[in-house]
Amino acid sequence: MSAQGRPARDRRNEILAAAAEVIGGRGLADTRISDVADRAGTSAALIIYYFETKDRLLTQALAFAEDRFYLHTRNELAELDSARARLERLIELSLPPEAGPAGIAWDWTLWLELWSRALRDGGTARKREALDRRWRATIADIVREGRQSGEFTDIHPDAFALHLSALLDGLSIQLVLHDREVTLARARRLCDDLVRRELGVRISS
Repeated sequence: MSAQGRPARDRRNEILAAAAEVIGGRGLADTRISDVADRAGTSAALIIYYFETKDRLLTQALAFAEDRFYLHTRNELAELDSARARLERLIELSLPPEAGPAGIAWDWTLWLELWSRALRDGGTARKREALDRRWRATIADIVREGRQSGEFTDIHPDAFALHLSALLDGLSIQLVLHDREVTLARARRLCDDLVRRELGVRISS
């Protein structure tokens, strides 16, 4: 237990949640350890004790945010009664919301920071690979369910998952960067086109 009578794990998770919000809002270069400490209501010394470096804090903050997102998504998808509905909802949750120039999806900012860091750091690269592998497996499992139920055409689930996840990543980057040619509606249509062409169903009205 911490000096305040709370488990160290809870305090650590509070720091990670604060770091995800601060880094996602400002970017890693403009984030100071003291900024995260202020958001978490703790000291910079405690953050250094737990995470040692800002780069390691970034990696673990993204993993924390992704675990939370993954759990929420898994629970939400489990409540839907068809593979088509689950795939449609997964795509909706994966794309960042459309925002004006002053606002972006902070969790996607974390991903951009992580990708940049993964180019130079082996540990971050391995974490990135594990997170992407889990996400592609989630897509592939939905495709397998759809094949078994007769909702989808006979296609290799892992190959489709790689194709869709790459499309979602690319479109999401353009949305985060406010590309004028990539609106949220257009991104969804492109995903729908892929699903219709490869799985034989439409996922949006």
